Amino acid sequence: MQQAKKTMVQDLTGGSVAKLLLKFAFPLFVSNALQAVYNIVDMVVIGQKMGDVGLSAVSNGGEVLHLLTFVAMGFSSAGQVIIARQVGAGQMDKVKKTIGTMFSFLLGIALLMSVGCYFIRNWMLDTLNTPPESYQYTMDYTVTCIVGLVFIYGYNIVSAILRGMGDSRRPFMFVAIAAVMNIVLDLVFVYGMGMKVFGAALATVISQGFSFIIALIYLYRSRESFGFDFKPASFKIDRETLKPLVSLGIPMAIQSAAINISKIVLMAWINAADVAAGGVLYSALAGIYNKVGMMSGIVSNSFTTAGASMVGQNLGARKYDRVPRIMGVVFLCGGTISVVLTLVVLLFPTAVFSIFTTEQAVLAAAGILIAPTIINFFGSATRAVAFSLINGSGNTKLNFAIAIIDGMISRVGIAALLGYGMKMGCQGFWFGDALAGWMPFVIGMTYFLSGYWRKERKK
Repeated sequence: MQQAKKTMVQDLTGGSVAKLLLKFAFPLFVSNALQAVYNIVDMVVIGQKMGDVGLSAVSNGGEVLHLLTFVAMGFSSAGQVIIARQVGAGQMDKVKKTIGTMFSFLLGIALLMSVGCYFIRNWMLDTLNTPPESYQYTMDYTVTCIVGLVFIYGYNIVSAILRGMGDSRRPFMFVAIAAVMNIVLDLVFVYGMGMKVFGAALATVISQGFSFIIALIYLYRSRESFGFDFKPASFKIDRETLKPLVSLGIPMAIQSAAINISKIVLMAWINAADVAAGGVLYSALAGIYNKVGMMSGIVSNSFTTAGASMVGQNLGARKYDRVPRIMGVVFLCGGTISVVLTLVVLLFPTAVFSIFTTEQAVLAAAGILIAPTIINFFGSATRAVAFSLINGSGNTKLNFAIAIIDGMISRVGIAALLGYGMKMGCQGFWFGDALAGWMPFVIGMTYFLSGYWRKERKK
């Protein structure tokens, strides 16, 4: 049993900050990269097979799916931080209650959202101004992903539990299996069986479901290391445990929802431009912009997750002096990778964009994506620094403030100013999205310099 504990729970409160962070973040980085790969593969396969209509469908369907996962992203991140703090404080009894509450609460929400969203599926696509040319394909993608929503939520729960305990290697292994499966199924369903957009969505859902099942099996087999017996009684929602989960999870979920809603608004404006022009060019470009931007999201999510877990454990152990060092390493790593990504896009733009499509009309217009994409790269890197501290400290009020300021006011406001006010059109919308991504860094650094994160924990 002692060996199992060493395997499941990793102490992040002692030793070299840089070494621990990189060791913890690397599997996350590769895991997120693989997850991005199997998200990108859908667009690559469909784009090469169906052209701009397929790109538009996956782009619009992907935005709807991201919106539906905001609860999973917010509450699993909250659960991870809570578990990390409990592990740092040696409160393993509380860890068990947090795990049971997370499972019951989030899987219940996933089921409710799947049923509810199925009945409003037409309204969602109409609100998005989905172009007529890609409407039915978008519907195929959306409905398939709605059905598989429980798998996405389940995988996020298991991954949050493992990462909160300091284990980032196994989530990487689970997603690696899913990524390979998704690529194979994409080729089989889309090219081999001619299932088009539905085939790409089905491949994603099956892969995510398999990833969740094997992750759950691993957690069950390792149950002795953290005392969760997986009996029905263990899955009850504990009210005292639910309070901090809701208190931290709601702002994080709102933050995720606000950003996704703002992207939905921008996508609706972009689709409106397509409808007016009688095509799907801009929604196809939006899909490419989002997928290329996902590269920087890999960096941000990886170091945010690793940094927040380390900050959470160190605050739980009251080792405040390590927190600035954690943030410094996060900044250095994220900035370095952003420079590399920038050079790739500047030196080889055609090669990057042609990964998604060979249609000359789309490639000829893709140059307008370069500048906002680069701004987005560095914005993602700075966000990781801010959220490592904010999420790790569990500051719910600040998370809520960022949710509103970054997610809605800045992103939609700047995009509207540039796109409509300055008549930059769709390029203005993308610039607005990229510039708003720097807002969390400004807020996070103000919080850090205030020292309140340290005083809050001393109470």
